[in-house]
Amino acid sequence: MGVYSPNERQKKILDLLEQRENARVSELSVLLGVSVATIRRDLNKLREMGEIERFHGGAVISLPSAPEPPVIQRSGENIAEKERIGKTAAALVQDGDVIFIGSGTTTLEVARNLVGSKNLTVITNALTVVNMLSNEESITLVTMGGIFRRSELSFIGHLAEHALSELRPQKVIMGIRAISLQDGLTNDYLPEVNTDRAIIHAASEVIVVADHSKFGKVSTAFVAPISAIHKLITDYRTSKEIIANIQAQGVEVIVC
Repeated sequence: MGVYSPNERQKKILDLLEQRENARVSELSVLLGVSVATIRRDLNKLREMGEIERFHGGAVISLPSAPEPPVIQRSGENIAEKERIGKTAAALVQDGDVIFIGSGTTTLEVARNLVGSKNLTVITNALTVVNMLSNEESITLVTMGGIFRRSELSFIGHLAEHALSELRPQKVIMGIRAISLQDGLTNDYLPEVNTDRAIIHAASEVIVVADHSKFGKVSTAFVAPISAIHKLITDYRTSKEIIANIQAQGVEVIVC
């Protein structure tokens, strides 16, 4: 058990966090042979530097979110997790509901699980969702115009945002590029940020669907704080500490 300078300690903390999902303050205190108070100071310093995310009693590494691949390319990633999340989110929708479904691969799984629903109105800016539900005679589809984003097969921009301002869905079901305890919901595509904000403000209940790969990351542009959403549906591989801290912000978290 050696004696390290603050810089050396902080480097060792980062090395440890890069090797594992997270670490607790008490654990780091034992491993580095310093007091809990010292570890807390180190973690606060690393958080100020943007290197880590703090949760109550510990920390996780903070990773920059890489540019998002096109939606077709992402459809093969974390398939089992997305299928479970989609099924869980769809179970929250009742016949007769008016809902909004955003673009993305996980939201597409939600739409897939709504096939066969009765007396449902689905508002969407995603061509993938339209294609999935286009043959459902008991589902009324409301689509929005705007600037076509080819990589996402979706519509964004002023026209889409104006259409959203005229509509009152009961639930919004949307994905997000990155979720950080400190930086909230972020997106890597600047022209889409205002559309994301309009989506969040469109309904009294906002449901975010996100697999474990979205957490502990920060993208280019701030969309909204975590507290802006009401329900979060994720998979069991998401850190329990992150989930607990999101719940502490008043968000209902459903793990599947």
